[in-house]
Amino acid sequence: MPTDPTFLGIVQSVSGGTVTVTLRADVASGLLFVGGHGYRVGQVGSFVRIPVGYADLFGLVTKAGAGVSPDDTAASEPYGHLWLVVELAGEGGKSVPFRRGISQYPTVGDPVHLLTDADLDRIYGRPQDGRFASVGQIASAESVPALLDIDRLVSRHCAVVGATGSGKSTTVAALLHSLSEQVKFPSARILVFDVHGEYAKALAGSATVFRIGADASRGEVPLYVPYWALLFEELSEITLGELGDTERGWVRQRIEERKREAFQKSGWAGPSPDLLTVDAPVPFSVHDLWLELHKLVNATYLEGPQTEATAAYETDSSGVPIAKGDAITVTAPRYKSHVTAAGAAKIRLSSSPLNLRRPVDALASRLRDKRLDFLFRPGPWCPDPGGVVAEDLDTLLGAWIGGKRPISILDLSGIPSSILTTLVGALLRIIYDCIFWAKNIPEGGRERPLLVVLEEAHAYLGQSTGNRATASVRRIVKEGRKYGIGAMLVSQRPSEIDATILSQCGTLIALRLTNSSDRGHVTAAVQDNMEGLLATLPALRTGEAIIVGEAVHLPMRVLIGANAPSARPDSDDPRVFTRAFEPGGWNSPRTPSDYEEVIGLWRKQDQKSPRTQQPPQLRKAKP
Repeated sequence: MPTDPTFLGIVQSVSGGTVTVTLRADVASGLLFVGGHGYRVGQVGSFVRIPVGYADLFGLVTKAGAGVSPDDTAASEPYGHLWLVVELAGEGGKSVPFRRGISQYPTVGDPVHLLTDADLDRIYGRPQDGRFASVGQIASAESVPALLDIDRLVSRHCAVVGATGSGKSTTVAALLHSLSEQVKFPSARILVFDVHGEYAKALAGSATVFRIGADASRGEVPLYVPYWALLFEELSEITLGELGDTERGWVRQRIEERKREAFQKSGWAGPSPDLLTVDAPVPFSVHDLWLELHKLVNATYLEGPQTEATAAYETDSSGVPIAKGDAITVTAPRYKSHVTAAGAAKIRLSSSPLNLRRPVDALASRLRDKRLDFLFRPGPWCPDPGGVVAEDLDTLLGAWIGGKRPISILDLSGIPSSILTTLVGALLRIIYDCIFWAKNIPEGGRERPLLVVLEEAHAYLGQSTGNRATASVRRIVKEGRKYGIGAMLVSQRPSEIDATILSQCGTLIALRLTNSSDRGHVTAAVQDNMEGLLATLPALRTGEAIIVGEAVHLPMRVLIGANAPSARPDSDDPRVFTRAFEPGGWNSPRTPSDYEEVIGLWRKQDQKSPRTQQPPQLRKAKP
């Protein structure tokens, strides 16, 4: 056995899936040559092979060291007892394909061999195998591509984690480019939740960008989220806020009645109107509902029944009401005060017992907020007072997950942070419900699976009670596999993500992590016994990752493939010191300051506006 150039040593002890190996004395240099190629011996993250009968066991080196040599062996073992700790990961043979898991264990004295590039190529798969997507090269053998099984990557969920500046966004972009190759995957379907608007540039050739305040010249499409597609609890949280039980029940009933009336007018196929619930995705006018609620709690009346005919509107000198209210413009009616002069007609307050004044004012404020027009005035999906819409949800969902391009980016950078978590939860719930009910048709999830990418997941997937985004993602990671919807979490703070969600990710792509709390959560979520390998996370280079889990045959340390500058996310660090041919930097000559343009972009809420070409001296003078 020592004549075999790949021979490293023998098994010294076996404890479950952990094997200790004693190295042969002549590998102290840490380098072996096999077939003219040099291989590092004992490097953490490298692989070994242990022949057992007709099969080979494969394992990953997680620790290396040396023991003190006794005096009588110092001459033969000048470097002490050299040893490795190996975690077994799978088995296979020349005629048997590699598979994860161990059916038999080695015994003390069994020989241990290093793995050559040819062995690694056999284990990790071939690039021409259609079910694999390439993300780079194996760090210890750069001639071997790092391939991921897309079946398990998508259906069993995955997470990409790494500290700021570790190459996380670039890794995600490279992975999405690989998964959306039109020749290889012509029916790929990926939906990206982009919180900071980073991926439009990186995925320009493969993605449709949906954005608030879209710029058609850049090929962007307006982002609309029809409020009437939300569940009652989701909509109530965004619009009315906290409600008492009585008030909640009354508002719920009115919305349900309005939806039934609109459904009867629409002529759409579906259940009997009597079977519709308040959560059915049927249009109704929230503006008209606001006007009804406002009149209910704020109106004053003359003598007689409290009806529109007896409403005490303020009038002009000719007796014409000044303002009866307008639902679309959210203009409140003006009523006479119930306190009147002696001898005048008595004015009475509304007799409604509902405590809705503050919620109604809150709803009016949100309906007037231009930042929320994408939600409350959603273009062709905005209902008229009778609940009639120009387009139904089929065109909206068809654009999001059934477009001509494989990737759709929902740019959420323009959404107020106060409603981000609720809205992300609602969007994910809408997508899940759509895929769930359509699982058995061609555009359903079983025939055409959907991958949902959640960028900056820690911002809205916390462990707080009542977090709607967390609840939606929990449902996806627990049940989505059966219906064809997978999740990819992207985060720089995995310790802030709900532990249940992270533990359900079958594949983990971990870049450099220096925070001990983050590393602890990642280690706890990994299904394999790879603590030794994950201990190297603080030492990874930028753009280098450890990939473990179901999408890879063996855990691997990978150099992520570099994207072209035009295909990188808009998340590069600014350069404080720049070279002569690079713009900006503290060492560059200072140009005249013009904060007029800064304020203009701020007001416009658009980072991508082109810089004005007019010289500063010709611009309009400030008052």
